[in-house]
Amino acid sequence: MALSGREHWSRKLFLICNYLFLTGLSLSMLLPFLNVIAQSFSGAVAIDRGDVLFWPVDFTLNYYQYVFDDASIWRAFGITVYITAAGTLINLAATSSLAYPLSRTEYVGRKYVLLFVLLTMIFTAPLIPQFILMRELDLVNTLWALMIPTAISAFNLIVLRSFFMQIPTELIDSARIDGCGELRIMWSLMLPLSKPALATIGIFYSVTNWNKYMDALYYLNDRKLYPLQVKLRELLINDDLVDTGNLPFDVSSQSVQGVQMAVILVATVPIIMLYPFLQRYFIKGMLIGSIKS
Repeated sequence: MALSGREHWSRKLFLICNYLFLTGLSLSMLLPFLNVIAQSFSGAVAIDRGDVLFWPVDFTLNYYQYVFDDASIWRAFGITVYITAAGTLINLAATSSLAYPLSRTEYVGRKYVLLFVLLTMIFTAPLIPQFILMRELDLVNTLWALMIPTAISAFNLIVLRSFFMQIPTELIDSARIDGCGELRIMWSLMLPLSKPALATIGIFYSVTNWNKYMDALYYLNDRKLYPLQVKLRELLINDDLVDTGNLPFDVSSQSVQGVQMAVILVATVPIIMLYPFLQRYFIKGMLIGSIKS
């Protein structure tokens, strides 16, 4: 049925307004990032005068030379990569191990377990009792304190459980008839069929682990164990970098802000580069439950 002239123009006006809104929203997120990139490649005088907007002025690589020459930044970067890789594996293993039984109707008590999980989305553990628990478990001042307490996210658990529930029960029954145990069913059947969901929650977990900040401040006392985000905080709140002794240029003639912008990019770009490799699975995973076969 053809639209009338008034309905046609109303629809066209709506699309134009929608495109303008989304374009403005995208620019509000993109332009600050471009400004950070421009400052990280601009000269100190141009930054101090406020001449840098979205394109480098007086191009220089001095700030990145400082970042790459500072051993403490590389150590923090390595710790963050380790936390992201190992922590995400722990997250996926723990979440899938709990999501699978919660998705099967034959398991008694699954509703009560799911209720306890949902309660954690509303009520969180207070900081002091949580710290005492970490201390009693000898996890304080270890990297395990950044990975074990957050092994399962309630939201990600629900996403993966919903995906498991869409897998036909007949496949599981046939695997049991063939003699497969529950672990074999999960490893050889459920996980391979759940790549979109695993990629989706894997991105969520990876970003969370990469940005670990508050847990590191609470549980880590050894500065050698600080992840990159805590190191970035030190550089952002400390305007005097002379104490580092690693500057490849004269601090009196260079802007500390440029160094800070360079460190921000070093801490941001690696996790952004992860998304294109998982985009195909991510889009499919975000549509979980929206289409019923």
